[in-house]
Amino acid sequence: MDPDVDLHVPAQRQELARTHGGVLAVIALGGGLGGLARYGVGLLVPGVWATLAVNVVGGALLGVLMVLITEKWRAHPLARPFLGVGVLGGFTTFSTYTNDFRHLLVPGGVPDAFAYLVLTLVAAVGATALAVALTRRAVA
Repeated sequence: MDPDVDLHVPAQRQELARTHGGVLAVIALGGGLGGLARYGVGLLVPGVWATLAVNVVGGALLGVLMVLITEKWRAHPLARPFLGVGVLGGFTTFSTYTNDFRHLLVPGGVPDAFAYLVLTLVAAVGATALAVALTRRAVA
């Protein structure tokens, strides 16, 4: 549930219904842009390292974004769906992460597969937490 929306308030319920199409449109646009950026990284960085990189960088960017638009600035209502769900959702790729893990599960590759599984998750979540902390400190 979006904390910016109180569905018990009739005006906000009407506004949400009126802008539902706009929210979907900005998510789709942002997802396309994020997917293109992800594809570009994939061309520059080989294999599972591209997936690891975009998930760590995307997690950090999401941490920065959420602090700025929820704690520091009053952002446009479509900023979070466009940037957070769309652009960064399209850029990060946890579906590819699980597919990479599956491809690494070959005879003799099981330790590498599980190392990749844990490293990606810890690094991405850690990057998000670190970015939140550093952004809060920077804007304080």
